[in-house]
Amino acid sequence: MNTKDVILELRTKRGLSQEELAEKVFVTRQAVSRWETGETVPNTETLKLLSSFFGVSINTLLGSPRKLICQCCGMPLDDALIGRDKAGDLNEAYCKWCYADGEYTYSDMDDLIEVCVGHMTGEGFSEEQARAYLGDLLPKLDYWKNQEELGGGKSLEALKKQLLDEFNALKIEGMPKVEKLNALVGGFVNLEYPLPNGRSVKFLDDGATYLGNQLEAEDNRCFGVLANREFLLVASYEAAGANPQLLLYKKR
Repeated sequence: MNTKDVILELRTKRGLSQEELAEKVFVTRQAVSRWETGETVPNTETLKLLSSFFGVSINTLLGSPRKLICQCCGMPLDDALIGRDKAGDLNEAYCKWCYADGEYTYSDMDDLIEVCVGHMTGEGFSEEQARAYLGDLLPKLDYWKNQEELGGGKSLEALKKQLLDEFNALKIEGMPKVEKLNALVGGFVNLEYPLPNGRSVKFLDDGATYLGNQLEAEDNRCFGVLANREFLLVASYEAAGANPQLLLYKKR
């Protein structure tokens, strides 16, 4: 699709007139009309506003001329997978697992490889093939080439260490020691917990990225731990998240 078609489609899906969209991004109705006829293309600052308003990448607004991949893990990117900065704007260089709320979630390449291998071995790769592929690919990506300059996730590593201490200090019966926290997107771990009043509740934002892990217990149940800078959550559940029980939700 061309830019003119993309903007027209996004506007009509929102049920907006040209004048209403113009007000949202501080331009005239005539400017929107010229975009949709292909006479002009929004300038860089306006593209940023449109990206934020519609929740799509600038690459999408321009008709997807580039094939985006995460510059930390190498994952192909579409708008639903792109990470966001602290202001909530999309950062087209990273996926939401590697970059969340303006912070890089990995500082150690070996840790990232361990996480990625677990996913790739379920997608037709052997463990040896996955490790060889990642070992060749990751050093070529911008994040790992410029890790020291970018900060390398050091502030997040400090948070992880603090959270590990807080989880382990809870002394929850039967829960193994928490030794590692990984980036987890809410939509994949947002379980619905039953309440005593018969209702059920979810605590997470499907689009947000959290730090957490799954711990195997002796009674065939698992413990799930999740956290961010604001809370700790501990749950137990059976295979595939069945019969979840909320054990703790604690503000930090």
